Amino acid sequence: MGGRLAIKGQIHPTYSERERALLIAVERRSSQHRWPAEESLSELRRLAETAGAEVVGQQIQRLAAPSGSHYVGRGKLKELVALKTTLGYDLVIADDELSPRQQVTLEEELDVRVIDRTALILDIFAHQARTREGKLQVELAQHQYLLPRLVGRWEHLERLGGGVGTRGPGESQLETDRRLIRLRIARLRNDLEAVRRHREVYRSKRRREGIPLVALVGYTNAGKSTLFNTLSRAGVTAEDRLFSTLDPVTRRIRLRGGTTILMTDTVGFINKLPPSIVAAFRTTLEELDEADLLLHIVDITHPDAARQHSSVEHILDDIGLGAKPVVTVLNKVDLLTRGETDDAVVSLPEPLDSARTDFVSISAATGWNISQLLDQIESALESLHPSYTK
Repeated sequence: MGGRLAIKGQIHPTYSERERALLIAVERRSSQHRWPAEESLSELRRLAETAGAEVVGQQIQRLAAPSGSHYVGRGKLKELVALKTTLGYDLVIADDELSPRQQVTLEEELDVRVIDRTALILDIFAHQARTREGKLQVELAQHQYLLPRLVGRWEHLERLGGGVGTRGPGESQLETDRRLIRLRIARLRNDLEAVRRHREVYRSKRRREGIPLVALVGYTNAGKSTLFNTLSRAGVTAEDRLFSTLDPVTRRIRLRGGTTILMTDTVGFINKLPPSIVAAFRTTLEELDEADLLLHIVDITHPDAARQHSSVEHILDDIGLGAKPVVTVLNKVDLLTRGETDDAVVSLPEPLDSARTDFVSISAATGWNISQLLDQIESALESLHPSYTK
């Protein structure tokens, strides 16, 4: 799944072979603004299962900060070694991005393959990408992730010291790999820049025509693609799995008042979204920058709906889109009980933001209250620019 990664002359198997994965996390003691480790690991489990791994256990350690050399403390490391006998795991997945040193040290101590949350997300992205643009963006993120980790992979040669067949050849191979990856990164950036220029032609045409653009954003699996299909009949893949949609899709939609808009479905966000992935998906995220209005889709049935909502808003802030006009869409109300549904229709759940009023409750799957959503979109666009709805 997601291809094979060659490092140090070896081919690492991917998750399609049903590796038995142990999940590990460090919960920082001063983590007021972080997700609790249990909830973050629950999401990591879904990511691992989406990639095809079989999760056989999880371990959490509370520390002031992760160990710089082992990620977990030495006592916990001994527990992980002992668990190999009982759980039979052959893959360890860390809930944070590991430094090259942490990854190599863990692999040496545990004698299994170790990956982190970033590598796991990239593997899923690689499997889900369908268009040339999506594949280019994923490959760029993969190479940027791999480059700083080459040094650790060749430390076994550097530690041997000088001499024929040791230090010299090791450094030569390392520099060769670095040069090849940097060349590939440069080519990928050039290719993506060509894609960006091609998109800009269409954006310029759209701006001249004065057609407003509405972009769907939200946490992965919140129901963006289902809503997009309901509104546009686009036939975009909509599955109950993380990152089922990766490539942006844009369609024309006619609102009830007669206004024609363009609507774009984009990749879903997730907690701890690595900056390298955000950077690699710059051309996709430019669609959000061009949007006149964002629809923030929230899965109202999810137990972590409030944190998911907050994570998306923080990511929008980080990429400079925090000031964009937003309509919050509470989705999947058909999965609530009758009493919960009635409450959701009349008030925004307090953990999300009791002060907001620009929201609408819907069921994208059944079409319930879609007409009110369309009216809300039209009203929001009219308040932004009266000419949009004339």
